[in-house]
Amino acid sequence: MSKSLKRVRAALQAEGLAPEIVELVNARTAQEAADGVGCMLDQIAKSIIFRGETSGTAVLFLTAGGNRVDAAKASAIAGEALGKADAALIRAQTGFAIGGVAPVGHLSPIRAFWDPRLSEFDVIWAAAGTPRHVFAVSPAVLLRISGAQISEFTS
Repeated sequence: MSKSLKRVRAALQAEGLAPEIVELVNARTAQEAADGVGCMLDQIAKSIIFRGETSGTAVLFLTAGGNRVDAAKASAIAGEALGKADAALIRAQTGFAIGGVAPVGHLSPIRAFWDPRLSEFDVIWAAAGTPRHVFAVSPAVLLRISGAQISEFTS
């Protein structure tokens, strides 16, 4: 089991959860993950990372699988211009590789924002720290344990 996957499992267990982590052939895209677990595309919680241009830190946007983050709205919510986060920043701050960024278990605290569309489901699925692993969780629980702020940032 990878260190990243162990860290996500530990973060979920620390919250009193018994995570159902599923290994898929590939879950690099939201559609692949949805197909793999048999759910609707919007039930996939995508972890989109931007770089704060002033702070230089990663900023996380948890969004429904079919939604896109609007850069202008996201920048306004974050309170700073946002740019592309490179693999090195993502790995350094979250501990995850692109394609497997989980909403919990980060190496460092991260500012996080939540797409309200995710809250419309009983169960959502999120990356579990690798491009092949996902876990099921209720939106209310993930919102609480991720520390995300509910915000309108999609286009």
